[in-house]
Amino acid sequence: MAIWFHRNVLKATTHVNFDIVMVSGDPNAIKICSDLKACRRRLLELLPDPNHTPDMIDSVFNMYFSLLHGLLYVPGEETPSKLRYSLLFKWTHSLLGSTPQIQQDCMFEAANITCNVAIWFMKHAALIASKDDITMDEAKDVHTSLRKAAGIFKLVLDEFSPKLTERQKEAGDLDARVTDAYMKQCTAEAQEVTVARAIELNHNPGLISALANETNKLFLDAARVIEPLGAVSSQWTKYLQLKALVYQAYAYCYCGENVLTQDKCGEAIRALQESQACYNKAMELCKEYAKTKGPARKIHPENHSFFKRLAPKVKITLDKCERENGFIYHQKVPADPPELELKATYGLVSPNDISLSNISPLWTPVSYAAFSGPKVNPKDPANSNAAAKVEGDLPPVPEVKIPESSKEPKTSSGCVLQ
Repeated sequence: MAIWFHRNVLKATTHVNFDIVMVSGDPNAIKICSDLKACRRRLLELLPDPNHTPDMIDSVFNMYFSLLHGLLYVPGEETPSKLRYSLLFKWTHSLLGSTPQIQQDCMFEAANITCNVAIWFMKHAALIASKDDITMDEAKDVHTSLRKAAGIFKLVLDEFSPKLTERQKEAGDLDARVTDAYMKQCTAEAQEVTVARAIELNHNPGLISALANETNKLFLDAARVIEPLGAVSSQWTKYLQLKALVYQAYAYCYCGENVLTQDKCGEAIRALQESQACYNKAMELCKEYAKTKGPARKIHPENHSFFKRLAPKVKITLDKCERENGFIYHQKVPADPPELELKATYGLVSPNDISLSNISPLWTPVSYAAFSGPKVNPKDPANSNAAAKVEGDLPPVPEVKIPESSKEPKTSSGCVLQ
């Protein structure tokens, strides 16, 4: 699948011992602390490698959250747990380098580690899509992983971020603009798979145009959300703008094919001219993207078949339309391109609905009562400042690299979906 993906880095953190003060030695309470430490360590070991299966990530993540639940809420209730502010957590942000943000809040931990799991699903999708040959089942895995990532970011946006008590860093992963952009990007990338499949199956060009237009709008919306963040998000913004332009070019290309079937040759020519203009703008943006610094590993979209094969397709179709207009239709070419379809009839993607795992059975009234609340004020900035001085910056996560496909697909779109 020659669809290319820009991927920001995983967030770094430090290990947590879960040394929570106890007033009694309840066996379940002791096991909760032990299992929390082991589950978190295991999840952090798995996340740098996108080759793991989603089931493996889900299993450990759900186990961790079932244990973390009692640190967030009173077991069996929706009221905040007395233990919520009992531990200090340190997390970097995917756009902000190696200096961690530090908060004494288990909700901060829940939001950040959930973001990291969502980023893992993005990277897992990119790994599969990077293969030289990809089966239909693998394409579905890409689609599913991206929809799941979008759903996880939506969970952070709706469930965790609003409940944080401390101000979040601008351009940090819990800045609502950043989380929202991630969610929109994942939704758009899942829809790319739908567009590619529609092209391979030779669906109606009007439908393909509408799907491509919806995909363009999703990428554009994501870019608009983070563009105000300035230089820190410029690499990511340019990727999203570039993707939007490519799908706008596809939308006008298939719009041209569609109106030509209705004998509107003049409109077809104008649509294809607009497609050509969008493609040329995208080529310029490729150069800008290559020069822009950022946390993500550089990709080369201009070398990918899905992008490269659009230009000759537009040219061949435009040449055909101009010949037929000269010999048969003799229609005037409008000054403005035809309006694109605002809504596809089917094939639109939405984020998966993600629900939190049930609380661990280890959390009983007795085990909860065995813990004592924090002895220090979680709102005191001195705690975070002291921890920051001791800890300093965190090393980047040693991620397994995702290769880029070098093989030219044999399909017309440049996407291998078998």
